[in-house]
Amino acid sequence: MADQPLHLLDTNVLVALIRAGVLGQHIDATFQPRQARFKPLVSVVSVGEIYALARQFGWGPKKIAEITKLLDNLVVEDINAPEILAAYGEIDHASREIGRPMGKNDVWIAATAKVTGATLLTTDRDFDHLSATNPLYKPGVPAISLIWIDPDLGKPAA
Repeated sequence: MADQPLHLLDTNVLVALIRAGVLGQHIDATFQPRQARFKPLVSVVSVGEIYALARQFGWGPKKIAEITKLLDNLVVEDINAPEILAAYGEIDHASREIGRPMGKNDVWIAATAKVTGATLLTTDRDFDHLSATNPLYKPGVPAISLIWIDPDLGKPAA
């Protein structure tokens, strides 16, 4: 069996997996987060976000149980590690310096990806400037490994 990359799931990927529509099915089939040899990571920030979104979306007990089941099969990364705290400051500062300020929760998620070395799976573009393979990337900005998944097509970007 080939080595699988370590993935960190963004909150929007968790939402897609719980909704189990075309996008969630695509993520399951392509990245196999539920069958991964090494459990995917999730920031504790995303755990809070998914429960807040469940309330916002009016999800009932069945969906909440699905969230709990999914999270039980992931490794929850705390943000209190000194390295993650330092990476947060570095990413937040660098993003502001280049005119790409990020939402605070996204900064925590990016800092977690940077410190763990995991590839961030996301369906939004908020992290593009942190990917050294993206044209928006500027030298000196902390880089993370990133896979953007098109939320409309359900296919990873080239």
